[in-house]
Amino acid sequence: MEKNFEVTIEPTSNSNIVKFEANYFLTQHTSHEFENIDHAKNSPLAQQLFYLPFVKKVFIAQNFVAIEKYNIVEWIDIQDEVAKQIEKYLNSGQEVIIEEQEKKAKKVPVSIYAESTPNPSVMKFVANKKLVVAGHEFKSIDDTSESPLAQALFHFPFVKEVYIDENYISINKYEVADWNEVTMELREFIRNYLEEGKEVLTANATISKKEIEKKEDTNFENLDETSKDIISIIDEYIKPAVANDGGNILFDSYNPESKVVKVILQGACSGCPSSTFTLKNGIENMLKEMLRDKVSHVEAVNG
Repeated sequence: MEKNFEVTIEPTSNSNIVKFEANYFLTQHTSHEFENIDHAKNSPLAQQLFYLPFVKKVFIAQNFVAIEKYNIVEWIDIQDEVAKQIEKYLNSGQEVIIEEQEKKAKKVPVSIYAESTPNPSVMKFVANKKLVVAGHEFKSIDDTSESPLAQALFHFPFVKEVYIDENYISINKYEVADWNEVTMELREFIRNYLEEGKEVLTANATISKKEIEKKEDTNFENLDETSKDIISIIDEYIKPAVANDGGNILFDSYNPESKVVKVILQGACSGCPSSTFTLKNGIENMLKEMLRDKVSHVEAVNG
């Protein structure tokens, strides 16, 4: 499948530096920093960017290009045009880094640490690299045709389910194995897999941020006002906490007559013994408090 690159603009803590994130990897776990056009001989993209008079430095890594500018301009005035230029270049099919040079480049070490979750059957493996731009859940090996990494993980006989989101992988295991016995093995497998530059998702499975946002905006606008309020509360207050536990929560539906909210739990939250407690004492109480008499209770459609 031919890749259709899309670039989004991400500010950084340094006002002179902006990241331009792509929906596909640009390098295979290598990074490159260029201080001027001479240094950029092995990157046609970086060389092209240095023709812009305000470009001071170019940094290319994984799925983004970061540019540091001189003070002669403000990013707000130029960032859209720069994003379009990078997107056009990527879709032209030209090399980002000359392949021979990338092979010689030093691999960026990938670190993975394991983190327990409220679900004793699920362990969260966190990477120092971004893995995907949206959450993907795999209930069995039959679901993994578009994720080589998830498919590889299911070859471990004790792996029951896999959930991949942002920079972490949540693995749900069968009771036959003990985390004390298999955590190190999984951690090393994931680290080696990523350092070798293998695909997390295939091109077919890669969803761009623009596509996600467009779909969500369309669905959101068709909802009633209470449903919109519920989604806003979930996104702002609940999702970050759930993500920290290696899971995800999605709004399913709201019935204005029964005042029942239905949600979908993913990752570590799915099948978790404490998920009922979380729903009742966390999510349900928060929605009741913030929306008063509009919500009676919350149910998980897969819980």
